[in-house]
Amino acid sequence: MKRKRVNLVWLFALGVMALYLFTPLGFHVQVYVNRVLSHHPKPVASRILEAPELDGWSLKGMNGLTFRGEELRGKVVLINFWASWCPPCVAEMPSLDKLHQEFGDQVRFLFVARDQKDRVVSYLEKNNYDFPVYFEKGLTPKGLYNNSLPTTYILDKSGRIVLGHVGAADWYSEDTRKLLDSLLIN
Repeated sequence: MKRKRVNLVWLFALGVMALYLFTPLGFHVQVYVNRVLSHHPKPVASRILEAPELDGWSLKGMNGLTFRGEELRGKVVLINFWASWCPPCVAEMPSLDKLHQEFGDQVRFLFVARDQKDRVVSYLEKNNYDFPVYFEKGLTPKGLYNNSLPTTYILDKSGRIVLGHVGAADWYSEDTRKLLDSLLIN
């Protein structure tokens, strides 16, 4: 009797693992868990990091046009490195989309996809996102390079990083909106 119960428990555990690993259900569970566990990113309060060297950084927009890092001078910028296959990236996209809707005409948003263009197009259409997506044409500037996704930076008008965050976050938090407002005033 005890042996049958142990076997059933193992079979159940294997079934759950198979659902998680080999079906789309696992991806959606990961997105949900990341959304629940995401927190509000905090600005770099004690220090402002040096400005990354954006001159020479080149991005290609979804429309095929080239965007150069030099165009960011004097602007408040939010840069998000992401991919459609990344559960934490998908988890934070609704809050980034809301932030873009509120600040898109004042803050320069760069959503840099590390993904295939057709997958990105499909993801954006499926979720009705209209934020600007770019693909890198060269190397990421040293001050912005990070192996992890998602990685997000907010730069002030002088190009210094005032917030850098790795992992899913609730970007539509009151703290983030206040930070952007204060950067726009200064």
